[in-house]
Amino acid sequence: MKASLLLALVCTAVLAAGARADTPDEPEALVRKVQELAQKATAMAKSAFSAVHESEAAQQARRWLEDNADAAKQRLAWLKEQLAQVWKRAPAA
Repeated sequence: MKASLLLALVCTAVLAAGARADTPDEPEALVRKVQELAQKATAMAKSAFSAVHESEAAQQARRWLEDNADAAKQRLAWLKEQLAQVWKRAPAA
């Protein structure tokens, strides 16, 4: 779930809780309703993130990264060596 969508849901929940409040003199009830809605939104977000984290695509991506991490490290080390050699050859200004 995108952060902007979550923010929109929270704002809508706050507005809905304010509209459902019996009287404006009951801020505790409004705060309680907002807290309940925020907890529900948090639970939904955690559930969505868990589903994405456990998805087959995420598992394949993690396996690919694990398999290719060593190759990336080797390429980075090679690049550092090349840059060090170029730096040594550069004339001093």
